[in-house]
Amino acid sequence: MVKLIASDLDGTLLQNGAHDVNPIVFDQIRTLKEHGIMFAAASGRQYLNLRRLFTPVQDDIAYIAENGSLCIYNEETISKGIIEQDLAYRILDEVAKYPQYNCIISGERVCYSTSKNPEFYNHMVNVIQNNMKFIADPKTEIPEPILKIAVCDYSGTDACEKHLKEMFSSDIKVVTSGNLWVDFICPTANKGSALKDLIDHLHIEAKDCVVFGDQYNDVEMLQTAGTSYAMANAAPGIDKYATHVTDSVEKVLQQIIDELPAV
Repeated sequence: MVKLIASDLDGTLLQNGAHDVNPIVFDQIRTLKEHGIMFAAASGRQYLNLRRLFTPVQDDIAYIAENGSLCIYNEETISKGIIEQDLAYRILDEVAKYPQYNCIISGERVCYSTSKNPEFYNHMVNVIQNNMKFIADPKTEIPEPILKIAVCDYSGTDACEKHLKEMFSSDIKVVTSGNLWVDFICPTANKGSALKDLIDHLHIEAKDCVVFGDQYNDVEMLQTAGTSYAMANAAPGIDKYATHVTDSVEKVLQQIIDELPAV
């Protein structure tokens, strides 16, 4: 019996560059909750950004944010993965050498950036609407542990990922997140580990979970759940980690709802 459904956002629940969740999904989440089925938003995005996206149901769902570095339910932090400070500074020093790299440094509820790129500023502040603070020196101006470092390269991730993996993959998890981002997260943190933490917190079993994803930062989550869906337009090879393929999260949610008993 399904008890928890978790979905990635960009490229999965948000298709074709969409910036807002289809209102149909909010109704589906409410119906699922009436049947005792929890929904979780699982994304590389910031926690407060996810709450904004799910405003109509923001207090009814769980959150796996920052690619699994932060898991929150009912405003309670269930788990948190922190990047060791010296390692974070080494990564930031390397990234700062390349002007084409735009960097976000995630705290629990604030994202920090040293980028001076006006296109990047507009995207993060006005489009994504992150809770952003632009700073000059991460080593002196970030007053909290670092959960994630995300590097955006508008030319694509291929060269950026290769370079940063060569430098740091022996020390930390380096994953792509969408077509423009390369993320650094705590070696023990990923969407799958955060999902396991949420499963334990809710006292349910992984076999009763359904998940959706499209990128390699979703792999551990796809492997954790009893039922998993890779998106039809997912990154090459992602489908081998899933039990099913779909072109629509909403369609599968509706199928699940249609099979539920009346309440």
